[in-house]
Amino acid sequence: MLYYLFEYLDKCCNFPGAGMFTYVTFRAIFAIIASLLISISFGEYFIKLLKKRQISETQRDESIDPFNTQKKGVPTMGGIIIIAAILIPCLLIGKIKNVYMILMLITTVILGVVGFADDYIKTFKKNKEGLNGWYKVFAQVLLGLIVGLTLRFSPEVVMNEKVDVKIENNKEVVIKSPDVKSTRTTIPFVKGNNLNYSDLFNFLGEPYKYWAGWIFFVVITIFVVTAVSNGSNLNDGMDGMAAGNSAIMGVALAVLAYVSSHLVLADYLNIMFIPGSEEIVVFLCAFVGALIGFLWYNSYPAQIFMGDTGSLTIGGIIAVSAVIIHKELLLPVICGVFLWESLSVILQKFYYKMGKKKGVRQRLWKRTPVHDHYRTSLALVEKNDPGCKVVFKGSHRLYHESKITFRFWIVSIMLAAFAILTLKIR
Repeated sequence: MLYYLFEYLDKCCNFPGAGMFTYVTFRAIFAIIASLLISISFGEYFIKLLKKRQISETQRDESIDPFNTQKKGVPTMGGIIIIAAILIPCLLIGKIKNVYMILMLITTVILGVVGFADDYIKTFKKNKEGLNGWYKVFAQVLLGLIVGLTLRFSPEVVMNEKVDVKIENNKEVVIKSPDVKSTRTTIPFVKGNNLNYSDLFNFLGEPYKYWAGWIFFVVITIFVVTAVSNGSNLNDGMDGMAAGNSAIMGVALAVLAYVSSHLVLADYLNIMFIPGSEEIVVFLCAFVGALIGFLWYNSYPAQIFMGDTGSLTIGGIIAVSAVIIHKELLLPVICGVFLWESLSVILQKFYYKMGKKKGVRQRLWKRTPVHDHYRTSLALVEKNDPGCKVVFKGSHRLYHESKITFRFWIVSIMLAAFAILTLKIR
C-alpha cells in the first residue's frame, strides 16, 4: 500500500524521498528491518498472552533429552508471530498487484491456516496426532496446483532466456530475447544450464509435448511444495533449529531471486531473466527478518515454539519461491538439511520394516529425525525397544541440543554458499 502511495507522490508531486520506494534494494532492507522489529515486539506480547491463557506445549517427549531440559508448559503456535511479521511489511511496501507477491501471500495464508488447525487440535483438543495427515497433504497439493496453474496461465509470468547488455556510444543497450512463457528451469553445474521440461516429451510431437511439459511442471511443483514443507516440519525439533536453517535458506534464495530480476546481473551470469521477480526479494527479506526476530525467543532455552503453524508455512514459502525463480532443481542443495531429515525418517522406517520381516528389530539410527540421533543414548533405545540393534551407533558422547542446532546451521550456511556458487560453477 505504501509503495503505491509513494509512487503517486513521486510522479505527481515530486515528493522528496518518495522515489526510494521504487528501488528494490531499499524496500528489501526496509522489509527485513520492519519484519525483525515486528517479530520481536509482537513476540513479547504474544508469549505473555499465550502464558496467560495457558496455551502451551503438552505433548513433547522429554525422555530423549539427556540434559533434562524441561519444555512442557512452553507456549506453542509461535508461527503466528512469523506470519504476522512477514505479511505486514509485504502488504505495506510490496507491489500487491504483482503476481509473484500474490502467490507468496497465498502460500503463507494457506499453509498458515493448515498449520494452525493442526496446532489447535493438539493444544485444545489434547490430540497429539493433530490434524489428519491427509488434510495436510490435500492442502499442499491444492497449493501446488494453484501455484503451478497460475504460473502457466497468468500473462504476467514470462521469462527471457537470453539477455545481453552492451555499451554503445556511451549508452547502455539491452538486447533481450522475446518475453516467453516457458517450462524452462535451471540445472545446476551444467553450462547452458536451462532444461525445458517440454523437451522430455519430444516423442509426443507438437503441440502435445508443450502441454505435457506444463502438466509435468505442475506435478513437480506439487511434489516440491509437499516435500519441502514436510522436511521443514521434521526439522522443527530443537530450539532454534528450523528457524535458523530456514533463515539461511531464505538468504540464499533472496540472492538467487535478485540476480534473476536484475538485467545486468542476469546477463553477466548468463542466467534467465524473470521480470517482476524482484518482489520475491522483498518477500524473502521479510521472511528472513521474521525468522531472525523469532529466534530472539526461540533460541535455547526457547520461550516459545513455532508449531506446525510456522514449520509448514516456512517450508512452503521456501518451495514456492524456488519454483517461481526456476531454481527448484537446486533445492536439494539449498534445503540439504531438510532433505537429510526426511530421508532419515523414510530410511529408518524402511529398514525397521525389513528387519521385522526377518524376525529381528533393527534401526539405522538411534532415533529419527536424524538430529535426535545425536542426543539419544543406546540405553534409552534398549529401554524403549529391548533387543533392537542400531547400525549407526556413533560416539557414546551425547550432545546438547544447542550444539546440534549450531552445527546444523553451519551445514546450512555451507550448502547455501555452495548453491550461490552454482551461478558460476558450470
